[in-house]
Amino acid sequence: MERMDTEHLPRAERAPGQAPLYIRMHANDNVAIVANDGGLPVGAVFADGLQLTQAVPQGHKVALSDLAPGDAIRRYNVVIGFAEVALPRGSWVNERVMRMPPAPELDDQLPMATARAQAAPPLEGYTFEGYRNADGSVGTRNILAITTTVQCVAGVVEVAVARIKAQLLPRYPNVDDVVGLEHTYGCGVAIDAPDAEIPIRTLRNISRNPNFGGEVMVVSLGCEKLQPERLLPREALLVAMPRSAAGSAVPEPLDVVCLQDAEHVGFMSMIDAIVEQARGHLERLNARQRETVPASELVVGVQCGGSDAFSGVTANPAVGFATDLLVRAGASVMFSEVTEVRDGIDQLTARASTPDVAQAMVAQMAWYDAYLARGRVDRSANTTPGNKKGGLSNIVEKAMGSIIKSGSQPISGVLAPGEKLTRKGLVYAATPASDFICGTLQLAAGMNLHIFTTGRGTPYGLAECPVIKVATRSDLARRWHDLMDVNAGRIADGEASVEDIGWELFHLMLDVASGCRKTWAEQWKLHNALVLFNPAPVT
Repeated sequence: MERMDTEHLPRAERAPGQAPLYIRMHANDNVAIVANDGGLPVGAVFADGLQLTQAVPQGHKVALSDLAPGDAIRRYNVVIGFAEVALPRGSWVNERVMRMPPAPELDDQLPMATARAQAAPPLEGYTFEGYRNADGSVGTRNILAITTTVQCVAGVVEVAVARIKAQLLPRYPNVDDVVGLEHTYGCGVAIDAPDAEIPIRTLRNISRNPNFGGEVMVVSLGCEKLQPERLLPREALLVAMPRSAAGSAVPEPLDVVCLQDAEHVGFMSMIDAIVEQARGHLERLNARQRETVPASELVVGVQCGGSDAFSGVTANPAVGFATDLLVRAGASVMFSEVTEVRDGIDQLTARASTPDVAQAMVAQMAWYDAYLARGRVDRSANTTPGNKKGGLSNIVEKAMGSIIKSGSQPISGVLAPGEKLTRKGLVYAATPASDFICGTLQLAAGMNLHIFTTGRGTPYGLAECPVIKVATRSDLARRWHDLMDVNAGRIADGEASVEDIGWELFHLMLDVASGCRKTWAEQWKLHNALVLFNPAPVT
């Protein structure tokens, strides 16, 4: 597979005063996508004389030349499929008339740390107002998080959190929120199976997210398999202590409310205990103040959901440009979603900073291939009906547009699912492509700000971290005007460049991180549940 050339983003063909518009990503492509809202009817003629032989919906592909059965279909200068039938110039090219190519082999023929990005000067002088934590990390929000060891306690914690918000939170104006870290794990699972470590370390590391200020409070049932001491052992608490003290200090005992303790007589006794335990945490959090910190303290997770054919044309390239700006500023950026980058593994291994980083990416891909094989599916199971309706015919095409979010800088590290970030720069955090699971794992890695692009539209949000939503199309941005934070559709409209939207996003990130602007998801309090990735058996 050839490395994708992004120098032509986007390339459009349009005559002055004429409506029909298509966007071609590379000069070698033999298909392009229709850009017009609502699509185009049969007979529509483009500036170069191309005439549609079929009606083509917005975002869907049109053949730029005659294609015979078996011919390669190229978009992004990459083979995204093979024609199953004859496709005359001007015909509609979609998943029903094309065959997906096989996945690239994970072998020693891959380029390993061979690409060298053009050196860019450091981006200095950019700051935001954040909360400095004892372990050196920085939060963009000041939140009390209540960790749960098992799903059984979720209902009790929900009632307690509602009471804390109503009765206590108004007394602590510097505390942004109180959230219960509920999930579906903790019991009825093969907790000693090798892969069981993934959900355990995920929940452990989420509890230590920078936005929680180092305050760890746990609600346990008492009889569950995931006991508090296993979830948060002494060594995990030492890591969260100030770096100067972690080598010699003894951490405070784990703050646990156990519902099965004999002291709890009746439901309200449990609620009272949780509320009372929360007071001390709220007082300490309320004493914290924002301070000016460099942009290098941002830990940004980038993700896409409800993707369409414009994702790789507008929003994701703009996010990729902003990613490069963040890396130049010394920040940490994570891109993820194994199945949505698997078909571009050669691009990724070539961009690795070292052969070891490249090999680590290959290992994560291979692990996930085996995981899918156990379920008797492959990467093609990724693409959704909405993706296809938005013009993405298969996972190869979707992957090419997804990878662009990672920008152009070297990939400096790789995280397995649930691991915590320990380095700066661009990092590949291996996760499933599921929006909820990916967001959960990026939170565990230490994300303090989330960027989420969408073409079909999704009200996705996280209670634990601000989520900036980027629309791929102006039509979506207009219809969902109070859900989308940035309209990258202006790139396809010719009103802004990729660089314009990338800089706009970069400045918005600093404002949101500083707390001086709230995202729409924050304003509406749109919060998806945490979903732990558990590849181990359930008993």
